[in-house]
Amino acid sequence: MNTLNRYIVRALVVNYVVALGVMISLYVVLDLFVNIDEFIEHGHSLWTTVGEIADYYGPNVLVYFAQLSGVITLFACMATIARMRRLNELTALLASGVGLHRVASPIICFGVATSMLHFVDTEMLIPQVAHLLSRDHDDVGGRQTYEVLFLPDGDNVLVSAANFDPKTATMRGVLILELDAEGAMLCSVRADRATWSPTPGGATKGRWLLERFGVEYPDPQRRGESKTGPAVFLTGMYASDLSPEDVQRRQTESWVRSLSLSQLKALQDDLMQRSREPGASASALLEVVRTKHERIAAPLVSLVMLMLGLPFFLDRTPGNILGAALRCMIATGLCYTLAFVAKSIDPGTVSPLPFWLPVFVFAPIATVLITRIRT
Repeated sequence: MNTLNRYIVRALVVNYVVALGVMISLYVVLDLFVNIDEFIEHGHSLWTTVGEIADYYGPNVLVYFAQLSGVITLFACMATIARMRRLNELTALLASGVGLHRVASPIICFGVATSMLHFVDTEMLIPQVAHLLSRDHDDVGGRQTYEVLFLPDGDNVLVSAANFDPKTATMRGVLILELDAEGAMLCSVRADRATWSPTPGGATKGRWLLERFGVEYPDPQRRGESKTGPAVFLTGMYASDLSPEDVQRRQTESWVRSLSLSQLKALQDDLMQRSREPGASASALLEVVRTKHERIAAPLVSLVMLMLGLPFFLDRTPGNILGAALRCMIATGLCYTLAFVAKSIDPGTVSPLPFWLPVFVFAPIATVLITRIRT
């Protein structure tokens, strides 16, 4: 890395850190201002409330970064070029024989690097804290319990509970339904209480320890069931892939967005297999496919926004920086708006086209603008 690259990258890193801190802090402050009453309604002490606020926004900062990553990169890069232009550093580089495309090279490379940060955030960090993202502002400590309704566990098992306590990882009033390939019930298990016990290094994530449970079959002549009703056992074990964290995560409508691409692919394969069954709904499969393409397209949209904004500042002639910034904001704002609107477009089919519209529309425009830079 030569002197020019080091100088530009150092300025980019400084501006990126500043933009990251300012935008994430502003996001947190605005959200806290709207929901501060949710944190203080329990009447806890000051330090307990501060701890709950930190506990809530700690995992959510990862989501805020995923939403603002492209804007943060764009702001850092444009601020760096604007400063170089205001101090006539671009003029000095041109006088020494260095073209403006040479200046743009480390900036584009920096944009690719920050896109990798977005990838790490959405693929490695957010899936690890997905169960914490489902908490409400007024239940950071997980004190509230709620009902669980027919969550899939594996291929042909549904789990329900009248009451789930996320703090103790305990379910009460448990109902487990085992189905065949056609969706008919093979047997049902009812238990008064189920407590989670992880299995380190096991084939499954863990097991639910059942208390006072009974197994009931549709055919009363099956074993384990008498004529008067199912046999009751004091304790038992149910091996499961449905951990308490999965139960928490699936309480929100947007839980699919917290999955990694590998998890989305596995869920898509499972839903495609289920879609062949009669009466199956395609809405869940549509959401998974759209989420996967949205995840892939987001870093590319950020790079398109960066390349779209570069030509407004990379100019060999002195000019009004505020005017260039305004034109840059209009162009990149249109791209960002199209990306935002595309997320709400429902084509009615499993089509990834809406999420790629900003790339298809603005990538050619950005290419033309960059090639027209006079250097």
